[in-house]
Amino acid sequence: MSLAKVDKKKSRLIIRTIVLLLLVAAVGYTITSKDKVKVLAVGDKAPNFELVDLDGNKHRLSDYKGQGVFLNFWGTWCGPCKKEMPHMESQHVAFEGKGVQILAVNIAEPTLKVEAFRDQYGLTFPIAIDKDKSVKEAYNIVPLPTTFLINEEGKIEKIITSEMTEAEIISYLESIQP
Repeated sequence: MSLAKVDKKKSRLIIRTIVLLLLVAAVGYTITSKDKVKVLAVGDKAPNFELVDLDGNKHRLSDYKGQGVFLNFWGTWCGPCKKEMPHMESQHVAFEGKGVQILAVNIAEPTLKVEAFRDQYGLTFPIAIDKDKSVKEAYNIVPLPTTFLINEEGKIEKIITSEMTEAEIISYLESIQP
């Protein structure tokens, strides 16, 4: 075997080893450097936030201290969201003045699209748009719809990650009523 072939094989081995080491380092860095997102659980204090609703009103979770909050994350494209919104509306009317607030947070859709949805379904409860997804991230929202039941002390009572029937919505609202 010629000396040129041995040098060529040795060079390839060195290059392959370097590439492999770089890959291992990149994967290791990716795994260890990820932001550790705290997954919220029942009993945790709900993270405060400030969003503006479609009518221009500011909503801070901290403003609802002393009241129960039915915090619903949704999207206009979400089939289960479309089914539960009319139930949320009827219970918003039924629970008005009873110390429970419904606040719907749309995840980063265009304002016109969200307004059209609100108008189509005749929704009167506050709807805010999380334009930069910061609230979605703080609450670690994955499936839509996701609803947080927050008690009058600002603590999470329950997390629902599926479509709700009207009877369930009534029960949930009653459970966080002060």
